[in-house]
Amino acid sequence: MIPTRLVSVAALALALSGCSLLSTPKPVQLYRFGASAPEQPGLTPQAMTPVAVALRRIDFPEASKGDRILGVTGNETAYIKGARWVSPAETLFNDSLESAFASNPRVRLIGRREPGIAPRVLTVDVTRFEARYDAPGGMPTVVITARARMTVLPERSVASEEVFTVSQPASENRVSAIVNAFDIASRDLNSQIADWTATAAPVAVPASSVR
Repeated sequence: MIPTRLVSVAALALALSGCSLLSTPKPVQLYRFGASAPEQPGLTPQAMTPVAVALRRIDFPEASKGDRILGVTGNETAYIKGARWVSPAETLFNDSLESAFASNPRVRLIGRREPGIAPRVLTVDVTRFEARYDAPGGMPTVVITARARMTVLPERSVASEEVFTVSQPASENRVSAIVNAFDIASRDLNSQIADWTATAAPVAVPASSVR
């Protein structure tokens, strides 16, 4: 269990601009979230063909991009020291969302490398992905907010749009607890997006029409 320590963004920038230290840096622990979605019991294949939806590249706020874990206290932002994501946060989030769709038989995601054009396009913009502290040293709450938009092709008209927010308190102010909160929150939010997508794009399309 590693207690959290925050490094301000300004201090980090100054450290990177200064001379490198000769001392051996402390090891950084790597973490991940949303690795896989649990199987949902009781789901049976539907008679209709699942709706084909193409997922666009997910947009992330600049401060939360990459492998650093962002903490926010009031108007101050900082990164948790000694801990990083094993891959960029936007990559892990995308994998988590795809896992959520894999558990939803009503929608079939069309991969970016898959040939053809899907009749529906899903755009997800993550606007908040952070651990929020009410007070320094307190127990943070992970907050994830994302805007989802369903576009219909070839008209390129927006069929539906929704904002999702999940707040998941960490059980304590330790890195492992905060990472666990990120994991729970991302799974919850992405499951909501997958369910909403099935409702926002309810018209089933024969598999032969997806080229």
